Amino acid sequence: MVLPVVVYGSSILRKKTQIIDKDYPDLQQLIENMFDTMHRSDGVGIAAPQVGKSIRMFVVDGSPLDDEEDEEEDLSDFTKVFINAQIVLRDGEMVPYNEGCLSLPSIREDVMRHSHIKIEYYDENFDFHSEEYDGTKARIIQHEYDHLDGILFTDHLSPIKKRLLAAKLNAISKGKVEVDYKIKIAK
Repeated sequence: MVLPVVVYGSSILRKKTQIIDKDYPDLQQLIENMFDTMHRSDGVGIAAPQVGKSIRMFVVDGSPLDDEEDEEEDLSDFTKVFINAQIVLRDGEMVPYNEGCLSLPSIREDVMRHSHIKIEYYDENFDFHSEEYDGTKARIIQHEYDHLDGILFTDHLSPIKKRLLAAKLNAISKGKVEVDYKIKIAK
């Protein structure tokens, strides 16, 4: 089921999320709904706060970027569930990339992120993983991981860029934005 995407202005996007256990109610259904929502919205990742749940979980599917990115990086099978994730290492050079976010529709800006990360997490079966990622995979993970700590990609921008975006952000918070997916604005 496709869920509405919570947009800028909602307090849930600014909260630190809670760790969950394998008995979280309807976890498998929520995971399926998050994938449905992400795919319907043409996203490559979505975090639980973006669908109104303040829990440490996000899903990714990098396959839509597979044709656009570096031919050496295969994103075709980069579909994962990250539960209770903790980035334990950020390393490598800082690399810019033009990012967008389903919760900030119509806004795209260059964001600097580390080129390499190590992350520990549980998958949808609550099996533990400790993995390292580079390039676009590392970027997607870092973007979604930020949501778990109440951070939006615009928080990484310079003060002047933030001021230049203020009117667009205000419009989004009032639902004055055109998107082809369901959104939920703050009340």
